Amino acid sequence: MVSIKKFEDLFKRYEGNPIIQASDLPYRANSVFNAAAVAVDNETLLLMRVEDRRGISHLTVARSVDGIGNWRIESSPALAPEPKSHPEEIWGIEDPRITRIDELGLWVVVYTAYSRGGPLVALATTEDFKTFRRMGAVMPPEDKDAALFPVRFGGRWAMIHRPVSVFTGMGAHIWISFSPDMKHWGGHNILLRARKGAWWDANKIGLSPPPLRTERGWLLLYHGVRMTSGGCLYRLGLALLDLEDPTKVVARSDEWVFSPEEAYETTGDVDKVVFPCGWIVEGDTIRLYYGGADKCIALATASLSGLLEWLESHNQLNQDIIVE
Repeated sequence: MVSIKKFEDLFKRYEGNPIIQASDLPYRANSVFNAAAVAVDNETLLLMRVEDRRGISHLTVARSVDGIGNWRIESSPALAPEPKSHPEEIWGIEDPRITRIDELGLWVVVYTAYSRGGPLVALATTEDFKTFRRMGAVMPPEDKDAALFPVRFGGRWAMIHRPVSVFTGMGAHIWISFSPDMKHWGGHNILLRARKGAWWDANKIGLSPPPLRTERGWLLLYHGVRMTSGGCLYRLGLALLDLEDPTKVVARSDEWVFSPEEAYETTGDVDKVVFPCGWIVEGDTIRLYYGGADKCIALATASLSGLLEWLESHNQLNQDIIVE
């Protein structure tokens, strides 16, 4: 008898997915998705993107003791657009990523502000997720999918982001930039290039959750967008950066590690999308919070050591593969 090997998925979906839907909110909304995630006061805190029935997004806090159920959702937005004082937010604020900066004693929220000129990167800080201090726009449009590292490198803060040139057609790649004060950014360099052709991450990629520090390097989970005859398809892959020099990519996965399969991921406001903005590590377990089809929030778990081991054996940089 021929034995058939069962391939185990690196990420395991929570069987009770989705964990939060628009119907769970204490006020009326179209959808809830793409939530940042952090551990605060022995609880999981999600800063969720909520799209109202006008089509404008804001950010709302949800808390849970176990990070799975019994979510306590705030009755009003924690961070809502303020277009009068911040005109770059006129069409909403979206897709937050949160980084704890111990040096400053603050949480920094990096989010997409939807301006008349297109999406751009904006920052806000908070101590308690009740009051926020906006730093305003820090990158011009079109730019999004941004997050900070939690430490300085050579005295400078580092941010990963995804600018797009609508004029050159050079593709949508992941960049890294540096700043002395989180307001003025320079030292711009392409960090990961979108591959071309038939690759799962051809032509358009972007960061998912903030970079995660591990003993082997900064672990990145990023999304690749493939255009198919059936529309866009969002899938996730891994990369690893040098701990001391985050401009140095030491590993990049050849295959994707997570892809829309379940109904709540394949059908929604935007079909065939898994889009994480936050992950939390407890021991060796990663809890990944992601948006499903731009409609709901779902949860998957993975082994951190398992991801690193898999990436080592699936590192495209160590393979004799020509990528143009």
